[in-house]
Amino acid sequence: MTQPDINGHFDVFGGQYVIETLMPALKQLDAEYEKAMKSPKFHRQLQRYHSTYIGRPTPLYFAGRLTKAVGGARIYLKREDLTHTGAHKINNTIGQGLLALAMKKKRLIAETGAGQHGVATATAAALMGLKCDVFMGARDMERQALNVFRMRLLGARVIKVESGTQTLKDATSAAIRDWIGSVKDTHYIIGSVVGPHPFPKIVRDFQSVIGHEAKFQVMVKEGRLPDLLVACVGGGSNSMGLFHPFHYDDEVAMVGVEAAGLGISTGHHGAPLAKGKIGTLHGSKSYVMLDKDGQVMETHSISAGLDYPGVGPEHAWYRDTGRAEYVAVTDKEALAAFEKLSRLEGIIPALESAHAIAHAMKAAGKMKKNQVIIVCLSGRGDKDVTTAQRELGYEE
Repeated sequence: MTQPDINGHFDVFGGQYVIETLMPALKQLDAEYEKAMKSPKFHRQLQRYHSTYIGRPTPLYFAGRLTKAVGGARIYLKREDLTHTGAHKINNTIGQGLLALAMKKKRLIAETGAGQHGVATATAAALMGLKCDVFMGARDMERQALNVFRMRLLGARVIKVESGTQTLKDATSAAIRDWIGSVKDTHYIIGSVVGPHPFPKIVRDFQSVIGHEAKFQVMVKEGRLPDLLVACVGGGSNSMGLFHPFHYDDEVAMVGVEAAGLGISTGHHGAPLAKGKIGTLHGSKSYVMLDKDGQVMETHSISAGLDYPGVGPEHAWYRDTGRAEYVAVTDKEALAAFEKLSRLEGIIPALESAHAIAHAMKAAGKMKKNQVIIVCLSGRGDKDVTTAQRELGYEE
């Protein structure tokens, strides 16, 4: 890929909008990453963890009953929910953990919304003998209590963030503030394709294992490439991991699914690509949910992982070049898909992933029966059962 350029730009998006204190750490990380990519030893280590620890390759599963119920295109699920820790986030944290060891860092920090990136970072820290602090908004700690306990059980300290909206945006801001003061011995594992260069590139590349596997698997199963890729988009790591290896396959359409929350028209959503403006957030330029005064707006989504006012700069580039289409799905639609997949396939998806399932069901019904859709099932729904139980009316 020619993108990003040497300065981390995807056309006008991306870059490094950070204070001077962090520039040496970003340069060190970029250099270490480029060194690792040329190192057979690094790739052997990463492959060993993929196969013996993470549980790769994950299956490409034909959702036959869902396909029959919806009609139209054949729906396949790329089962990232079957990885160790239960989501795609582990692909990135193991890779960045190895980079942290190479840079002789002794501590990892991370931000988390749904908790899965926090759990994955805590897991990598435990595996590699590193200290770990995870920043998490107070509201997210309440709705993701299970993952808070998992992080603590793994030895991480979970730091409650009570400023602002008490969600992912504020957890990210708190993590960056910590990193500014601890950069000498700390590596910040950003969990998505956001932040200053080289993070969007690094996270994309570690997550691209999703798309590389899916590309091989669908050729084995169908003898051709899929017609459509569908994945949810918060910051955008699982979607970019699926999309990136298909970038030059023009016959493959791509749709990223944002959180419409209570409805785009209500203003209570998390869809910067649908309703955002170009701005800077957390170190890079992209589409951001901004009010008329240029201030970051409060977001809403039933899924904590999509409750973020920005998006990765590469997604912004995909949107503006037309390489991918971006749509939005409401809380209500996501909950219906959450329940439908559970009952038809015996697979309980994360609420984030349920947004992608909801759109895939709509899209499949408008397509031909010999066409193929791959949906990235980015995580499992264990963490969301309490929320779903309440919202779907299962409480007695």
